[in-house]
Amino acid sequence: MLRTRFTELFGVEHPIVQGGMMWVGRAELVAAVANAGGLGFITALTQPTPEDLRREIERARELTDKPFGVNVTILPSINPPPYQEYVKAIIDSGVKIVETAGSNPEPFLPYYKEAGIKVLHKCTSVRHALKAQKIGVDGVSIDGFECAGHPGEDDVPGLILIPAAAKALDIPIIASGGIADARGLVAALALGADGVNMGTRFMCTQESAIHQRVKEQIVAHTERDTQLIFRTLHNTARVANNEISRKVVEIEKAGGATFDDVRDLVAGARGRRVFEEGDLDAGIWSAGQVQGLIDDIPTCAELISRMVAEAEALINQRLASFVA
Repeated sequence: MLRTRFTELFGVEHPIVQGGMMWVGRAELVAAVANAGGLGFITALTQPTPEDLRREIERARELTDKPFGVNVTILPSINPPPYQEYVKAIIDSGVKIVETAGSNPEPFLPYYKEAGIKVLHKCTSVRHALKAQKIGVDGVSIDGFECAGHPGEDDVPGLILIPAAAKALDIPIIASGGIADARGLVAALALGADGVNMGTRFMCTQESAIHQRVKEQIVAHTERDTQLIFRTLHNTARVANNEISRKVVEIEKAGGATFDDVRDLVAGARGRRVFEEGDLDAGIWSAGQVQGLIDDIPTCAELISRMVAEAEALINQRLASFVA
């Protein structure tokens, strides 16, 4: 059994988190992670309305009696979603753990705190993590440059970012980016983290409600099969290498590109088609460099139990053997 500050504070059995992922963080996956002893997050904005989110939370409750949370990612938008209504739906549903990401969650923290909700905030730098600690979050998920989605603009990999954050922070830290197995879990703990967050790895499980062809492509991909888009727009995102992501990179390399030049290519509806229809070139879809370490499509229970057992063996046997 691996006990950390994170498992104690957030009330979960294993220090393994399935973070929120657009179009992926649904009840079936979240409940499977929870039943296996990890912490899973429903992605709030995957649900079209706050009322749909309430129903998704109830679906998860029908599938598990273990703790799970909801992810709320706040991004700048011309027509923003009704964030306050989503927050109210979470509170009214009795959820006790929230993962926040994107913009500063401070405006919503008083509502969470009053409801007794613990908040885990995703960060891509130590300075942002320190700010999150200052405003009162309960823990941070620190995302290294290897991660899928938005790694920030500092390009600092986890091997540096995790111990730097551990040195600076007092609250529990979850390491994210480049982790898929027991080796990553043990390494993160050695670097000072209190647990790990996995996105791409959990996408590639049996309970993940994305198309089988996407899962098989993740297994087939290597660590080199990602593209960094939006670099010139200072909003870097790591996505799977495909026809669309290569085209976006080409447009950016030509110089002077604006978001309008790639808007149609990167539309969320196109990315959703990838996950739902299995058309791997329909749009962009997030995937991390950790693809190169993924070679099967297990159940969440198989994945988590394997990770924990192998992590314990690494700590008790291989690492212990190095001590004279």
